[in-house]
This record gives sequence, C-alpha cells and structure tokens, in this order.
Amino acid sequence: MLKFYISILSFLLVFSVSCQKQESESRPNIVFILADDLGYTDLSCMGSTYYETPNIDRIADQGTIFTNGYAASRVCSPSRASIMSGKFTARHNITVHIGSPSGEAWRKRNRFTKLLPADYTHNLPKDYITMPEALKQHGYKTFFAGKWHLGDKGSWPEDHGFDINVGGWTSGGPRGGYFSPYQNPNLENLKEGENLSHRLAKETVNFIQENNPQKTGKPFFAYLSFYAVHSPIQTTQEKWKKYRDKAVEQGIAESAYSMGKFLPIRQVQDNPIYAGLVEQMDDAVGQVLSALDDLGLEENTIVVFTSDNGGVAAGDNFSTSNKPLRAGKGYQFEGGIREPYFIKVPGLSKGGEKIDYPVSGTDFYPTFLELAGAEKLPGEHNDGISLLPLFKGETPAERALIWHFPHYGNQGGEPSSIIRRGNWKLIHYYEDGRKELYNLSKDLSETTDVATAYPDKVEELNKELFDYLKEVGAKYANPDPEYSEEKAKEFLHKMEYEKMPALEKQRMEMLSNDFDPNNNWWGSMATKD
Repeated sequence: MLKFYISILSFLLVFSVSCQKQESESRPNIVFILADDLGYTDLSCMGSTYYETPNIDRIADQGTIFTNGYAASRVCSPSRASIMSGKFTARHNITVHIGSPSGEAWRKRNRFTKLLPADYTHNLPKDYITMPEALKQHGYKTFFAGKWHLGDKGSWPEDHGFDINVGGWTSGGPRGGYFSPYQNPNLENLKEGENLSHRLAKETVNFIQENNPQKTGKPFFAYLSFYAVHSPIQTTQEKWKKYRDKAVEQGIAESAYSMGKFLPIRQVQDNPIYAGLVEQMDDAVGQVLSALDDLGLEENTIVVFTSDNGGVAAGDNFSTSNKPLRAGKGYQFEGGIREPYFIKVPGLSKGGEKIDYPVSGTDFYPTFLELAGAEKLPGEHNDGISLLPLFKGETPAERALIWHFPHYGNQGGEPSSIIRRGNWKLIHYYEDGRKELYNLSKDLSETTDVATAYPDKVEELNKELFDYLKEVGAKYANPDPEYSEEKAKEFLHKMEYEKMPALEKQRMEMLSNDFDPNNNWWGSMATKD
C-alpha cells in the first residue's frame, strides 16, 4: 500500500511539473532593453555610418521595426514612468526628469526664461498597478537592472513589482562613471575598471540562467535598463582610437554646431568618446542575446529594444546629431521624441519588417499582457494600446499621441504640448500661445510650419489636445514676474559667442591624435581585483 501511495505522489509531482512546464512554454519570456538618451539615428540599422551596433541591429533584423516609434517624453523620468504605467505624461504628472527644479527654484539655473516650470510628481505613484506587477500576477518572475530614476528610496524597482533589483535607485546618471568603482548603493563593486554596461548585462544573464523556465516552470520578465549612453560620456582608449581614426577617415567637418533658440545644437556624428560608449552598450546587448541562444530560449522570448528620449545634441554633453530629425533630447521636435523601437516576437515578427503606424512607450504594457495571455487592464494602461494586431497585419484605428512638457529642461527645449494624429503634428507653445503644424509625411525634419495654411487642422488638433489635458488635470508653467529680457539676451549672446566656440574647440581636442583625458581613461585601465 505504501508503494502505491508513493507511486501516486510521484505521478502527481511529475504531472504538476509537466503542467507547469507546458504553461510556462505557452507564456513567452520577455527581455526589455532600454537605452538612455540614444537617438533615432544612433544605430547602424537606423542610418548611422559612424556608430557600429551589430548586436542591436540583430534585434531589428530579426524583429519588427516601428519607424514611427516614440518615447512618451523628450526626457527620461516621464518616459520611463509611461513605460511602467501605460499612461501619457500629463496623466501621471511626472512631466520632467525627477530632480529638476520647478517654480522659483528654476531661477537658480540662470537661464532667464519667460516662464517658471510647473510643479510635478516626484515618485512613481504606488497606487498604480505597474507593468511588472501585472506580469507578476500572471506568474512571471521579474528582474530589473540599471537605471531607474523614478523616485527616492521607497519608490525603487522592488517597490513597484520587481522581484530583483540590481543597480536601480534614485540617481538618473551613472554615479562614479562607466567604470568601477561605481557609486551605487544597489550595485556591488567587484573589479576595478569593469564596464558598467557589461556588468548590467552579466547580471541579466545570471538572472536568465538561474530562472530558466525549462527548470523553474515559470516565465521571466527581464528589464535591462542601461545607464548608457547618458552623460558623463566615457570609453576605453581602444574604442576612442577606433572611432577617432574612423572620423578622420570619413573626413572631419570644419564645424559641428549651429545655434538653436537657446543653445548650440550638434549637427554631425563624429564624437569618438560617445561612439565608444554606444559600442560598449551594443557589446553588452550581444551578451544577453548570446545567452538566450545558448540556453535555447530564443524561440520563446520576446526581445524589445528602444530608448527613453532622443539623443543629446545640446545642453549636457552635446554628444550626437539626430539628423535628419530636428534637434534632440529635451526638444519638442522629432529629434527629442522619436526613437529606435524594435520588437522581436517569435512566430509573429517577419524579420526586418517595417511598420509605419505611430506607436509609443505607453504601448508596451498592454502589448506584453496580450502576448502573455493575460487580461488587459484598461483602467491602468489608459493611454496605451496592444500592438498585437499590427503583427497580424491588421491596422488599429487612428489615435492621437500626446506629449506634455511644461518645463525648459537642460537641453534648450521650450514649455509646450504636442499632439500627433496621422501624419499631422501640432505643437502648442506656452510662452506666447503660438502653434506650429507639421506634416511629417512630407517634412520629417520639421523645416516648414504650415499652421497658417491649414487653420481648420490647427483648430481641430488644438481642441483634442486641450480636451485631453483638461480631462487629466494637466499642470502648466506660469509667467515669471522677474523675467528680464536684457538678461535673456545676454545669456543667448554668451551661448552663441562663447559656448559654441568652446564646444568646437573641445570637439577638435577629442579628435586630435594625442587626446588623453588624464585619468587612466576614466578608470577603464585599472586592473585591480
């Protein structure tokens, strides 16, 4: 009789494991890779002839390319909050990077602007059911590595649905730089000189190996959020030389900057330090893709690659150019919000297929739920839609994408709100109430404002935009009673006649044959264990 019960228990155990394995195999794993400050044309597959990104290109080549893929904001924290919540920025009210001053505190930046930026929410609200929380409810093991920047302690990844958090905390930049020792309370220093992007990839690979669904019977959601390619830009001597020589070979332009409304804007891709930083991140992506291959998980794993906002062309490190798109991070133009946006769905992606339907960072949440076979949560991901119909050749109804930024930020953009519907893009400016209208199918570079030629379209889009902003209780910038036009003119004169020449000089120094940052190449040459 005892043998009978043992055999029954053994059968039930095997049956249970078998059922778990079948259930796991029916739910795809998800690897979500997010770059920081990577521009639309910062990849080889997106048109760059300077940067080299074979591993990220592989995701595009094997997956689906959304040519009208957008970040939900022109800067990082709002965009990241939208990915986590499925909500446009005006709805969750994290409308600028967390830590940016608002109201009268903005004056300390000495930018001398007409408006004082609006107040905003400083922590991802805990009452939201976030994307990882929803996936956890559907049986997923969840993992986060890298940049978080969605609040102080108490609002870190582990507080919003991630079982494991490696490196995610309050800071928006890589404290300590891209080579160990890092200054990150959630990332242990292991070896001096270790590269941060490679380390985050290694941690992600370790998680995947330890949580292989073939062993655990449970699918995983791995969110690899690189600090790269955010400032400070740093790379190894070897990679700097590779791209310095490549810039010389391609021909160094006499000048690289032109003056925007507030700040100089970079017009060419020839920064060898930034190029090396991009390649370091690409190498790290390759580590993760290789691990999926080696473990036999490629055919049941969704892989996504995108960025949180446009490439930095002004304001911080002036690293890249987003041309043919206008401007870059922080701006209301396409260079600030349009992104590389690749999704590889085994069995659905057609390898390099391009889809032109406009999509947003808000759409990942409902898309993942549907692909995982979970019920969607429309009361949570209010502004996102599932992209699954697009993979099946269907076209969803046209919808509006909306951006709200009642701030100036660090890069030179203006307080403004944007609506895109179809090929039409309307920008409303809060300094003076003016509006610009662009037809992106004919004018991707936004060179010609056609607002006066299409007044009915301006009125239609403006109404839809402000109906939405009113519905969600959007906040706005206010006039600064201490605004000084004279000081503003002095600032602009300094930017054009002092800052821009200094940037050109710095650029030539980086491209000189004997360039040396005099700090052991940012610590990358350290060899201590």
